[in-house]
Amino acid sequence: MTDEASDPSDDGPPSVRPVIGGRHEARERAVHLLYEMAMKGRTADEVLSGQVVAADRYTADLVTGVDDHSDELDGVIGRLAKGGWSLERMPTMDVLVLRTACYELAHRPDVPTGAILSEAVDLAGRYGTDDSSRFVNGLLASAAAELRPDEARPAP
Repeated sequence: MTDEASDPSDDGPPSVRPVIGGRHEARERAVHLLYEMAMKGRTADEVLSGQVVAADRYTADLVTGVDDHSDELDGVIGRLAKGGWSLERMPTMDVLVLRTACYELAHRPDVPTGAILSEAVDLAGRYGTDDSSRFVNGLLASAAAELRPDEARPAP
């Protein structure tokens, strides 16, 4: 059996295969790539093209979508943040998780609201501060009501 990626007769670089996984893995990788963009001052295209293992389509959509709509997303987050929390004051990972979730709420109607909120809270808990999960959950509940007003809201 021949492995195309390691065929020595091929003069070009090895083929790069995307990471296999579902939307959970795609969201997590997207947040990591957005963090790399923020820390290194790189564009979405630079970060995506510089990966050893190519990002899957959903990850790439999240990264480019968040980058393309960052002003819109930051406006939503800034407007809904309570208690004087500006984006500059928020932990970087919280902002990136919030941007990603708000992008999905606003621009990915194919993704259920509950899945977006649950995944964002999970990522915030894993990569944020002790208070990140609660903060992200509260802000995204308000964002969901604003960005998807036609969906039925669960009872408190």
